Amino acid sequence: MQQAKNIFKLIAIAIAKLILPILWQRWEQQKSRLDDWAQLQIYHQHNLALPPPTTGENRIVFFGDSITEFWDLESTFPDKKYINRGISAQTTPQMLVRFRPDVLSLQPRVVVILAGINDIAGNTGATTLDMVEGNYISFSELAQMNHIQVIFGSVLPINDWSALNQTEPQANLKICTLNSWLKNYCQKHQHVYLDYHNHMVDDTGRLRTELSDDGLHPNTKGYEVMAELVEDAIKKAIAQI
Repeated sequence: MQQAKNIFKLIAIAIAKLILPILWQRWEQQKSRLDDWAQLQIYHQHNLALPPPTTGENRIVFFGDSITEFWDLESTFPDKKYINRGISAQTTPQMLVRFRPDVLSLQPRVVVILAGINDIAGNTGATTLDMVEGNYISFSELAQMNHIQVIFGSVLPINDWSALNQTEPQANLKICTLNSWLKNYCQKHQHVYLDYHNHMVDDTGRLRTELSDDGLHPNTKGYEVMAELVEDAIKKAIAQI
C-alpha cells in the first residue's frame, strides 16, 4: 500500500513538473495580452521615429492583420515608401484602439485597411457582422475627420476552414456578406473598394491554391495579384483628394 502511494506521488510530481511550466507560460502570454490588448507597443517606437510627411508627400499606410504584416512592401514597391502597420491575428476592435497612434498620428493621405477574417474566426471572442461593420464605420469616420482617403480591402477567400472553426458554407457566407457590405459602404461614402476577393477566388468559392501555401495567407504569387490591385486603388484614392 505504501509503495503504491509512493509511486502515485512520484507520478504526480512528474506530471506537475511537466504541466506547471506550460501553465505558467500560458499565463504569462495571457497577462501580456491583457496588459496591451491592442498591442500598441509593437509600432510605438517606429511611430515616434517617423518624421512628419514632407510637403507634397502622398504618404500611404497599410493597416491590417497578418496578411498586411507579412507583406514585404519594400520589396513589392521598391519605389514607394509605403508604411506597414499590420499585426498578426488582430481583429477590428483591436485595430480600432490603435487606429489613432498607428494611422492618424502618421498623417497619411491614404489608408489601406484590410481586416475582418480574424473577427469571423472569433480571435477575440464571439462577434457579429454588425459589430465588425460598426468598427469599419468608425475607421471611416475617424479617417474622414482627419482628411485621410480610405481604401477598404475585401476579405480574401480562404481554403483552410479549420482555422475558422466553422463549416465552409458558414464562413463563405460571412465573408461574402461582409464584402458586399463593404462595397456598398464605399459607394455611399466616396471610399475606394479594393476587390481582392473576386481576383483571388476559384470557381468553388475558395482561395486559388496557387496563390497561397497555407490556405489562408497569400504567397509570393498572391501578393503579386494584390499589388497590382492596390496600386490601382491608391491611384483612385489620390485622385479623389
